[in-house]
Amino acid sequence: MKLRLYHHPDGARIAYRQAGAGPPLALLHSQGLTHREFEPVVDELARRHRVVLPDLPLHGASEDRPSHPYTPDWLTDVLAGFLTETCGPRPVLAAHGFGAQLALRAIADRKLTPARLVLLPSPLHTRPRRLAPRVLSAGAIPGVDRILARAAPRAVRPGRLTATGATGARDLVRHALTDLTGTRVRALAKAARAWPRQAQPDVLDRLDCPVLLLWADEDPVHPLAIAEDALERLPDAQLRVLERTGFLIAYDDPVGLARELLAFCG
Repeated sequence: MKLRLYHHPDGARIAYRQAGAGPPLALLHSQGLTHREFEPVVDELARRHRVVLPDLPLHGASEDRPSHPYTPDWLTDVLAGFLTETCGPRPVLAAHGFGAQLALRAIADRKLTPARLVLLPSPLHTRPRRLAPRVLSAGAIPGVDRILARAAPRAVRPGRLTATGATGARDLVRHALTDLTGTRVRALAKAARAWPRQAQPDVLDRLDCPVLLLWADEDPVHPLAIAEDALERLPDAQLRVLERTGFLIAYDDPVGLARELLAFCG
């Protein structure tokens, strides 16, 4: 897949790849990863869709210069601009973790109007349970940024992210952390300080498109109860659970994930 670049009006860039032809389907990866999170399902999805695979800001080959604000408003502006240019005014998208949080905020702020939306495990409307933002906020301290950049690859345990011991998990995480520099840590620290740490119940209020909650049954950070509660709040939603899947749902069950995405997205 050839690397492409979207340039936002303020100069921020989103690096992305495409595969296949047909109606566009954007896949937004989770925190700390890159577009490669969805590699196990790309070939199957590309039989019927033009699959759009961005690296979100502060990830992969996308924008990480500390000069940008990295507030939720800025991040959703960049995401909405990217999706409108690459997928049209009514995109179909699937989003996981951080990608899902950005998509929901963009929709709540009326910057994004998807035709269909697949939400994979994430906090959704509940309070995030990860402590990473508090750790990352220390990256703004001179010298600490470089320490965190060196320590991150050793701190992450890929085996904890998969329920099946998927062999590709280690390579996925190693690739995602390869380019982690002090510069990126400082930008991540800015984003972590600006990101809300409390529950966001209003992010579901303006979801009036068909929604698929596609959940893992063994992700301890995003338990099934989050999706079950969201299901009761949404007017046009359905819930599907993939058994024996953890945080890296695309690696634990690529066949099941591709099947559910194609059934829902067309």
